[in-house]
Amino acid sequence: MRKKLIAGNWKMNGSLADNELLCKAILAGLAGDDGSQTTAVAVCTPSAYLSQLKNLLTGSKISLGSQDISSHDKGAFTGEISAAMLKEFGVRYAIVGHSERRQYHGETDTLVALKAKAALAAGITPIVCVGESLAEREAGKTEEVVKRQLAAVIHENGHCISEIVLAYEPVWAIGTGKTATPEMAQAVHSVLRAQLHAASPVAAERVQILYGGSMNAANAVSLLACSDIDGGLIGGAALKAADFLSIVAAAK
Repeated sequence: MRKKLIAGNWKMNGSLADNELLCKAILAGLAGDDGSQTTAVAVCTPSAYLSQLKNLLTGSKISLGSQDISSHDKGAFTGEISAAMLKEFGVRYAIVGHSERRQYHGETDTLVALKAKAALAAGITPIVCVGESLAEREAGKTEEVVKRQLAAVIHENGHCISEIVLAYEPVWAIGTGKTATPEMAQAVHSVLRAQLHAASPVAAERVQILYGGSMNAANAVSLLACSDIDGGLIGGAALKAADFLSIVAAAK
C-alpha cells in the first residue's frame, strides 16, 4: 500500500512572521499524531525561506520542499538554485514543471525532465507536475497532454522513474475555485498509473500520484478515497493551518 503524501505549495507567499505562525500551528496540530505511518507531510516554500523553515521543522514529521530546482549543477545561471544548494537546507522534495512555471517561464517538457533528473541525482524527490489547460480538456486532449508530459520524464530518467512523485494538476482548476470531480481526477490518475506500469511495473506500484487541482478541506475526503489518488499538492489551503490539517486528517 502506498503511503499518502500531503504537500503544501506556498507559491510566492509568506513572510518571516507569518511563516513562523503557520508552521507552529501545523506542528501543534500534528503533535502526538501517529498518522505519519500512513501519511507523509511536506511544505514547499519560496527559496528565500528555506533556512527559516529548516530551523522550524528540524526534528518534526514535516519534510521541507522547494518550489523549483535548476537542471544545472553550478555555473553562470543567475537566479537559479542547484540541487546541491537545496541539499544543504535539508530539502527532501522539489516541485518541477508546475503549470505556472510552464506557463509564465516557458518551461518545456524536456527541461522539466532534466530538472527531475538533477533532483534524483542529488537524492531529492521531484514532484513532477502534469496537467491540461481548459482548452485542451474541452478539445478532448487531456490524456494526450498528460501522457506527453510524463513520457518526457520517463524517457530522460529511465528506471529512476520509480523514485519520483507525480502530481496531476488540471490547469483549469488551479486557483480558480474549480476542481475536478473525484471521478474526473481518478480517470486521469488511472491513465498515468497505466503509463507508469508500461514503463516499469515497479514504478506503477511505488509512485505516489497526487491531485493538485484546488484540493481543500471540503473535497479532500472524496478525492483521497479514489484508488489512484495518493495525496495532494495543496495550494491556497496550505496557507491556512486549519484547512491544511483537515486535508492531512482526510488522508489517513
